Amino acid sequence: MFKNAIVRTPAPSLVNGITSAPELGKPDYRNALNQHKAYIKALEQCGVTVRILEQDDRFPDSCFVEDVAVCTPAFAMVTSPGAPTRMGEEKEITAVLREFYADIEHITAPGTLEGGDVMMVGDHYYIGLSDRTNRAGADQLIAALEKHGMRGSAVDMKEMLHLKTGLAYLEENILLVAGEFTRMKAFDRYKRLEITEEEGYAANCIRVNDYVIVPEGYEQTKAMIEGAGLKVITVDTSEFKKLDGGLSCLSLRF
Repeated sequence: MFKNAIVRTPAPSLVNGITSAPELGKPDYRNALNQHKAYIKALEQCGVTVRILEQDDRFPDSCFVEDVAVCTPAFAMVTSPGAPTRMGEEKEITAVLREFYADIEHITAPGTLEGGDVMMVGDHYYIGLSDRTNRAGADQLIAALEKHGMRGSAVDMKEMLHLKTGLAYLEENILLVAGEFTRMKAFDRYKRLEITEEEGYAANCIRVNDYVIVPEGYEQTKAMIEGAGLKVITVDTSEFKKLDGGLSCLSLRF
């Protein structure tokens, strides 16, 4: 059960965030703020206490707070973002995490790691090797996990921005998969719910206690998750989609 979540209010500089889809246009800042508030309400509906960090206009992508830390039951790992414009975001999160964790570790150079590349399945953590997370960063996280009695394994990626761009573990052995991950034998052990290419964005869902939060407007994915016996809450994240961001990106949950 998750008890806490950490989010960061989007800053006005959000409109200049990193994107691979400029054709979607720049985010509307006011709409993004409203969507973020709705996201917080959804988390609260799931039974977690939400710690809201102030906006930081120095970092356009700083509302995607998941990337700067990995929160496990035993320790928190402060990451080293692989995107140059995000380097420095991780510094402030250390003080915040000290409110919740006695044991905090750090990814160090030459390692890079972003939380969007880390998926927790019980005591095992899958770590995507992407443009943002390298082997050295993955190895450092795996070593820390093993020190605390947990395990980790690296996943080679070629297409997705982050591991959780195309994967979401929904508990009860249910794994939502999209894109290149539908072809990976590493995930054959799970009951896989395969997302269509048209609804690929919806693969970034989050299971928070008794609910699965799903992006609004992806009815096939919503119906598939409900068909697996899970309760769904939908949240509009269309402004964050313009910056390659999704539901998991917007919070740390632990």
